[in-house]
Amino acid sequence: MCYNLKQMDYKSDFFKLLNKLKDKENFAYVRYSDGEAIVMQNKKLVLAQDHVEIGDATLGFGYSDQDHKEFIPEKHGFVRDKLLASYKYKAANYFVGSICESCDCASKEYALWMQEQYGALDQNYTSTNLLVNGNYADFITHFVPQLKNRKNVMICNENATFDKVPFEVTKDFRVGKNCIVSDHHLFDEIRNYINDNQIKDHVFLFSASSLSEILIHQLYEYNNQNTYIDIGTTLNPYLGLEIAREYLKAYWSGYPHPNLYKECK
Repeated sequence: MCYNLKQMDYKSDFFKLLNKLKDKENFAYVRYSDGEAIVMQNKKLVLAQDHVEIGDATLGFGYSDQDHKEFIPEKHGFVRDKLLASYKYKAANYFVGSICESCDCASKEYALWMQEQYGALDQNYTSTNLLVNGNYADFITHFVPQLKNRKNVMICNENATFDKVPFEVTKDFRVGKNCIVSDHHLFDEIRNYINDNQIKDHVFLFSASSLSEILIHQLYEYNNQNTYIDIGTTLNPYLGLEIAREYLKAYWSGYPHPNLYKECK
């Protein structure tokens, strides 16, 4: 069956979300890359300091402490179930960023499987990289300034600081190590915060690994009167967190790494 009914328009989809932010039209943006695909395929995933485990394979490179995670199918099946549910959920203004099949990157091997899981593609199906790579300069130049006009809530790493963030953060919720397994209690905490304070038309910015997708889905389904965005590592330079991604190093150091010009299709 052919699922490729819509070609992702990398630039126009970015500006679609930007315009919704400007117009204060609430929406959700979730994003899925190879890590999410591996979990949804129910494969073991371990990101450690000196190695990576994917299924039965062990790779000889590692990730920084902030990126460490562990998904063991026999122990953490509930994570897979919730992540799949967030990926397959369909609602007005709920945008699902997925992997494109034509880019020259390690993730593309999962693209067709991801399309099959989503089903018939629609106008809410877009790129996982809308806010990064070739769109990152636009994100910093156009998207971030719009947050100065909004009330913002951040879900981010326990080590993040806000003194350099160029917009007001009215409330924050923190995640710790291996948050994809350990911090699901945040749904209840954020829901209670919304209810107790009658929160409406706020922007919730998530930087919490795969847990972002799960929380955004649950919260948007519960209350779609706010905006929920998975920002990934895009604000790390403002949050005092490690700048490990190549697109971040390139943009903030001013050298022309190819990722900074990569556009997904």
